[in-house]
Amino acid sequence: MGFAKIDHHRTERCGAPEAIYCQGKTAEQVAQIVERMNQGAHDILATRANAETFAAVKKLVPEAEYHETAKLIIVRKETLTPDPDRFILVITAGTSDIPIAEEAALTAELMGHRVERVFDVGVAGIHRLFAQEEKIRSANVIIVAAGMEGALASVVGGLVNKPVIALPTSVGYGASFEGLAALLGMLNSCAAGIAVVNIDNGFGAGRLAGMMNSMR
Repeated sequence: MGFAKIDHHRTERCGAPEAIYCQGKTAEQVAQIVERMNQGAHDILATRANAETFAAVKKLVPEAEYHETAKLIIVRKETLTPDPDRFILVITAGTSDIPIAEEAALTAELMGHRVERVFDVGVAGIHRLFAQEEKIRSANVIIVAAGMEGALASVVGGLVNKPVIALPTSVGYGASFEGLAALLGMLNSCAAGIAVVNIDNGFGAGRLAGMMNSMR
């Protein structure tokens, strides 16, 4: 393909295959990339995919799945058994953060990890978070997706002795600057043990969480 060079050895180097970022590519380009990658033995993940792109992929790879909320296309080729004693917890501040959180959760699940979810427990109703404290403390790695001021990541970071991945989302009114306020708030967190990924980068958060959860 003249428009793309697939990294067939990404799994050997990095532990997981290359993902396809669909935004900016035509539906036909994505479909051809998926078809070529489908000749291999690894799972296929395409992010930021719309329904038109999925329709084009489905014609060439009928077994492809579309997860509309997360805007992910997945082709499952491997059978991975999660460790029942270690799980990743994905938390959102609000319901509006769920699409980005689901991108993270499904990415980690595709890597073979057990993922649990706690949605809509932001600081405006902090009692909702504390009601989930036992589950939060039991997680091995935690992803916190939040927009607006992004304060939830700091709160969670102050409750646990596990790594917290802060995932800023572009949810919020004007002065949130499409996620910049949440990003800066998370970067300036006074809680230790927090790593921050880019705005709306659910894929990056999920991949990082999976790598952390695999460490012994």
